[in-house]
Amino acid sequence: MKPPPLAVLPLFLVLCLVGPRRVRCGKPSVVRVGAIFTHDSVIGRSAKPAMEAAVADVNADPAILSGTELRLTMEDANCSVFMGSVETFKVIGEEVVAIIGPQSSAIARMITEIVDNLQVPLISYSATDPTLSAQQFPYFVRTAQSDSYQMAAMADLIDYYGWKDVIAVYIDDDFGRNGLYALSDELERKMMKISYKLPLPVQYDSRHIMDTLNNSKRFGPRVYVVHANLDPAFRIFTIAQELHMMGSDYVWLATDWVSATLDSLSPINKTSIEITKGVVALRPHTPYSVRKRAFIARWRDMQTNGLTRSGLNTYGLCAYDTVWAVAHAIDRYINENGNVTFTFRDALYDEKTKDMRLAKFKVFDGGSLLLRKLLLLNFTGLTGQIYFNPDRNVPSGGYDVINIDRRGIRLVGFWSNKTGLSVLPPENIEAGQSDYTREDQKLHNVTWPSGKTEIPRGWVVADSERPLRIGVPNRFSFTGFVMENHSSHKFQGYCIDVFNEARNFVPYDVPYRFEAYGDGHSNPSYDALVKMVADNEFDAAVGDIAIVTNRTKIVDFSQPFASSGLVIVAPIDNTTSSAWVFLQPFSAEMWVVTAASFVMIAIVIWILEHRVNNDFRGPPKRQLATMFLFSFSTLFKRNQEDTVSPLGRMVMVVWLFLLMVISSSYTASLSSILTVQQLSSPITGIDSLIANNWPIGYQVGSFAHSYLLESLYISPSRLIPLGSPEEYERALRLGPNHGGVAAIVDEQPYVELFLSKHTEFGIIGQSFTRGGWGFAFQRGSPLAVDMSTAILKLSESGKLQKINEKWFCKMGCPGERGQDSGPQQLHLISFWGLYLLCGVISAGALLVFLIRVIRLFVRLKKQQMATTTSLSESSNRRCSDTFYKFLDFVDQKEDAIEKSMSRNGNPQQQVPSSTCEDFP
Repeated sequence: MKPPPLAVLPLFLVLCLVGPRRVRCGKPSVVRVGAIFTHDSVIGRSAKPAMEAAVADVNADPAILSGTELRLTMEDANCSVFMGSVETFKVIGEEVVAIIGPQSSAIARMITEIVDNLQVPLISYSATDPTLSAQQFPYFVRTAQSDSYQMAAMADLIDYYGWKDVIAVYIDDDFGRNGLYALSDELERKMMKISYKLPLPVQYDSRHIMDTLNNSKRFGPRVYVVHANLDPAFRIFTIAQELHMMGSDYVWLATDWVSATLDSLSPINKTSIEITKGVVALRPHTPYSVRKRAFIARWRDMQTNGLTRSGLNTYGLCAYDTVWAVAHAIDRYINENGNVTFTFRDALYDEKTKDMRLAKFKVFDGGSLLLRKLLLLNFTGLTGQIYFNPDRNVPSGGYDVINIDRRGIRLVGFWSNKTGLSVLPPENIEAGQSDYTREDQKLHNVTWPSGKTEIPRGWVVADSERPLRIGVPNRFSFTGFVMENHSSHKFQGYCIDVFNEARNFVPYDVPYRFEAYGDGHSNPSYDALVKMVADNEFDAAVGDIAIVTNRTKIVDFSQPFASSGLVIVAPIDNTTSSAWVFLQPFSAEMWVVTAASFVMIAIVIWILEHRVNNDFRGPPKRQLATMFLFSFSTLFKRNQEDTVSPLGRMVMVVWLFLLMVISSSYTASLSSILTVQQLSSPITGIDSLIANNWPIGYQVGSFAHSYLLESLYISPSRLIPLGSPEEYERALRLGPNHGGVAAIVDEQPYVELFLSKHTEFGIIGQSFTRGGWGFAFQRGSPLAVDMSTAILKLSESGKLQKINEKWFCKMGCPGERGQDSGPQQLHLISFWGLYLLCGVISAGALLVFLIRVIRLFVRLKKQQMATTTSLSESSNRRCSDTFYKFLDFVDQKEDAIEKSMSRNGNPQQQVPSSTCEDFP
């Protein structure tokens, strides 16, 4: 039976209101959205009227939320996490479907914990902490750019100007610390770093800023990156001016808090411009549009009408777009779901929560659906295209790079994560370009705090108030490298001279003072000295500091100014000279080929000159003597016999060139052999030293000891410590058989200084390790690079060599007395090309000579046959006679043959003859 309609209606109402514990059903006439922010703040004064204007525009637009009013409930967080939490519970109690805000990242982190449990989406337009992620806070969405983008822009800006080290000033809260971590990561990708971090308390005052900045003046970097809360008084820059830190050499970079503060000042007063003059800051980029221009004009009218006192900054535009984004999402939600309902959940409603009054808080049933609608949005707002990436952030629209000068805010360029720095807005750059290099970057000129457009160096090594502290080893031995003059308390020596000369090539002044390290009674520990540089007890160290692996891990070294490879020094003597030493420059095959060449040249020149040169004619004995004397005498003096024939002269030119090269090489090789023999020693190098069991000396404190033990595996019993040049001399004179050493292994500069005063010792072989001495600087010190460049210039100018000669060549440079690895004989392989050339030319000359003589003989024979009648003879006899006659023809002088041919060619003078025996 059907129940009466009047009985059904009350039952239905009861079920709607009580049964499922729902508080509303059907399409709502009003939808409430909460807004939590600090009203009396730079962002709040701009965001509040912007959101009110957005709500008015939404409710006036019939195309959205038709029939439903959007009502905004605003609460003041008063810059407090606690108050922000309290106000959150207050707006949630009013059954809001979404919350806009808060403006603070710290408050947002707390509120997200609340809204996640109540399934109310939280949309922030100014919480930029990069660690606020969708994975941790699923109901958190933001329409502002994450600071991860801003820090990437800041890193590109620092890299563009070539600075490597910066000082970061930040607020010591989640917002400041997490932003700084993002900046540090971006800088490390570009081989840069934050050298010093200067935290400020959340509630900082002028005293905190004064102390922090004043302490930073002793640091080297002069590039400051300020990541702070918005401050209309610009206290950081005001105090920086009082400390004279807004002048030359200083660079001040700021995140978007400066631009937001300046934009909110309406009009911008001259005091703020004067305080921030020279600062370069970032501002979130919003592309130009007709809607944006109209809203800016509308904002000016609001200011004129007294509706707002604040200027419009980027966060105000984001707040306006955020209201529209929420309205669009609610509109789609209502169109699909039709109602807005809230439900009590058992997790919140139990006996334990009654005293805490949590039972009145209800979960938004459509929270997850509204969140999905929100994340699917894609519309154009005042700040550009609004849509959300998988991280639930709006994609980066880029940043404006602004510079404050005396005229106001000046736009010097743009940054986007696809194109980097550019003078063109990101939307005007061709789409699809995603990779960029430093060479592609470009910005307009910037006016720096000094008032100049020249890019500051960005760091100072030291100043007159705090000069560079340079540690200098106060040695006991080998004081020629560095020593303290006790009367004047000044340092002098080879290393000091190199440093002072190199400093003249550094393009800026370097105030410094030397500080002695060590008591002067024993050599100090160089590892400890280097560690003091790394620990900031010294800014640098100058001296005979070897560049070794364990030291390079903690400090930066300059370019080596001296070779410090390990060498062997031992006694030298003159007892190995040989009576046959003159044969050693050439190998046996070289001597044989050279002797054969003299014989060959003697024969070739005799053949070419015999028919035309009287000096090569005469009795056989005389000709033989002339032939060989001519050849061998070319080695020592000018020949008495001159070559006459062109072929002979050509052969002589090649031969004399070969002779010049051979004799020069012989002289050089013989000189080397005699020098080496003069410096001969039973030790020829490190291999022979290792093979013997003789004791080996080393300098106390030198890395030679560990190298001999760990790398060459020499027994510790063979190693004798020596502490001074006097001990070196005594040990070498005693020798291995009388309590001394066979040789000493030490760094080359020490050995050279020792040898400059002891000529009876010498370096044996070559350096068997590679190393150098350099100046030590703190990690990342720009002076290390500039000093390296200065040392290279010093070397190229020749001054480094002059300093070396000044200290080490007082008795002749010791390096010139060192023994090489042994003289090398000259082998045929080094000269076979010359010999081949000489042989080819000689053979060619002989061939030409032979062809010419045969041709002349045949011509003469034909003339004789034409004028005589020959008797019949056997062919063998005829050939034999022709051969002998040819030899006689070759032996004849060429002038006589030409006269004979002239007579045979004239009929009146022809003489009958039946043979060829009438030759003159």
